[in-house]
Amino acid sequence: MHSGYRTRPLGFVILSALLSAAATGPAQAVAQEAAVAQEAALAPPPALVLENVPAVSASLATQVAKFTEFKPTTFASWHPTRQEMILVRRYKNTPQLYRIARPGAPLELLTDYPEPVRGASFEPSQGKFFVFNKDSGGNEVFRSYRRDLAGGEAVPLTPDGQRVQNVAWSENGRQMVTVTVPVNRQGSGDSINSTLSIIDPLKPEAPRKLAELAGGGWDGFSFSPNGAELVYLEYVSANESYLWLMDVASGKARRITDKNGAETVAYRSARFSRNGRGLYTVSDRGSEFGRLTYIDLATRKNTVLTPDINWDVESVDVSHDGKMIAFVVNEDGNSVLRLMRTGDHRLVPAPKLPLGSIRGVEWNKDSRNLGLSLSSATSPSEVYSVDIKTNAVTRWTTHEPMEIDATKFVEPSLERWKSFDGRMISGFAYRAPAARFPGKRPVLINIHGGPESQFQPGFQGRSNYLTDEMGITQIYPNVRGSSGYGKTFLKLDNGLLREDSVKDIGALLDWIATQPDMDAARVAVAGGSYGGYMSLAVATNYSDRIAASIDVVGISNFVTFLEKTESYRRDLRRVEYGDEREPAMRQFMEKIAPLNNAARIKKPLFVVQGKNDPRVPYQEADQIVATVKKGGTPVWYMMANDEGHGFGKKVNADYQFYSTIGFLKTYLGLK
Repeated sequence: MHSGYRTRPLGFVILSALLSAAATGPAQAVAQEAAVAQEAALAPPPALVLENVPAVSASLATQVAKFTEFKPTTFASWHPTRQEMILVRRYKNTPQLYRIARPGAPLELLTDYPEPVRGASFEPSQGKFFVFNKDSGGNEVFRSYRRDLAGGEAVPLTPDGQRVQNVAWSENGRQMVTVTVPVNRQGSGDSINSTLSIIDPLKPEAPRKLAELAGGGWDGFSFSPNGAELVYLEYVSANESYLWLMDVASGKARRITDKNGAETVAYRSARFSRNGRGLYTVSDRGSEFGRLTYIDLATRKNTVLTPDINWDVESVDVSHDGKMIAFVVNEDGNSVLRLMRTGDHRLVPAPKLPLGSIRGVEWNKDSRNLGLSLSSATSPSEVYSVDIKTNAVTRWTTHEPMEIDATKFVEPSLERWKSFDGRMISGFAYRAPAARFPGKRPVLINIHGGPESQFQPGFQGRSNYLTDEMGITQIYPNVRGSSGYGKTFLKLDNGLLREDSVKDIGALLDWIATQPDMDAARVAVAGGSYGGYMSLAVATNYSDRIAASIDVVGISNFVTFLEKTESYRRDLRRVEYGDEREPAMRQFMEKIAPLNNAARIKKPLFVVQGKNDPRVPYQEADQIVATVKKGGTPVWYMMANDEGHGFGKKVNADYQFYSTIGFLKTYLGLK
């Protein structure tokens, strides 16, 4: 979703100046050459603050531009009475909302804001308006707005200065539940509550407070078909969560899944059955993987509906007539669509979709068509529908013409290597094309965040330039602690086991040294968020085995991170990383902190940070930069004053990428 306008105008100015100089006399030519030399550097976006980051040449920006113009398109919502959708696609500098009236129809722009718009949903009865969320400067203080399809100004639905965690519609569209938390309390030790309110979206000035729930881990709200109850999730950690029911009239709630048993269980994606007597959910109860499960609300009996699928079930949606369930299974990183009848819980044939990553599965109100987004290594995300009666797959969107053929991009290979304890770790490798780049190629290891995330082989966008034009092989590992490989694997990096995941990268470095097409002497490591911590940890533990590292919005010390991250996140992160208030854990965190081991970072470091990041506060970047500089190691630092946890504006993301190219060229020995 994050892309933007091209840098062609500056390149065009330079070219025009050169042509003009050739047609003038020597004196004028000298003067114009001087002017061209001054223009040869691309001006950084005004929000960026750069330290030791070399200037980006305009010629590089022009060369790379065709890799930055992709506009991934994602499904957001079906119209309730017409076969049309709301989509998300970049407009100018940020992702915005569009309406599409039929497959292949022109897109109609619905929003045009300087800030990214985060998804949308039609009012589910008549579809005369839609609701969307938007923040400011990447601060993630999302606020909900209503906007009429006919146009006009957006109307705020939730309080200013409160972060919207979740929004859910009643089936008749007359009421919504909103879940908000207080913000701007980084470093506060006070506990926080989530506020549940019922609002009429046409009269948002008169909300009814439904309940106050302790903490910030409440999510996944969904109304019962008659609008009388809510089901929702109490998230404790990636391995532990609970389902609750609440009476909408009284606000009285009851937990419907076991707590404090011998086994911690994670639940996801709860949806009511059509008769309201049960719930379809995903649960790893009694299993390594999240399985589709039915819970009878009268008896609380759990019935596993996919006992033979040994992969995680992800997205789940129940058709409006209650007869079908659509769900997506994550099979070793690839998404597979499955369909099941609710009458007998039997799987029915589903159409074979292109191999890739599926997101946003939602039934149309006709209970026949499914909307979804699909991306692959050779295609940015596009929007499709599936007709379950004919199994026809219809593509709704097609990317506008490009200067580059994405179908020729490198396909990844699934690779496995043995780690220090004998456990097999896997990842995806995008190898530099051997025909154009023979011999041993430099390698970039890119580690995902989370840490409870998983790299899935979708579209790489800008990063294709690194492989296709620079000949860099890219590896995306799923180290221990990644999701998708069972709950035991998910817990292998918790607390005092934190550095075992770093050792998985050490084992990857060993594996790279055995590959005939990879140069173990030219390896860089990169990552964002928790992946940024991993990049820093690799730089401290394996500095002699890498050439450089890149830290994007990464954690440099878990103690200072937990003390400063936003209050609504802090307790949730303590379950994963450990509680810094406990002396033994604090001592361990300080011992492994890249900040406290910065003297061991001997190879060049590039740090990228958003000033408004509520998750990993900018001080995490400031302190690692200052400390590494003291040791004399080269450090490039890029701070964006209008961004948060990663760059969401294309102009910033482009400049970051141009600078990353320069960094890798410099320290991987590339021309």
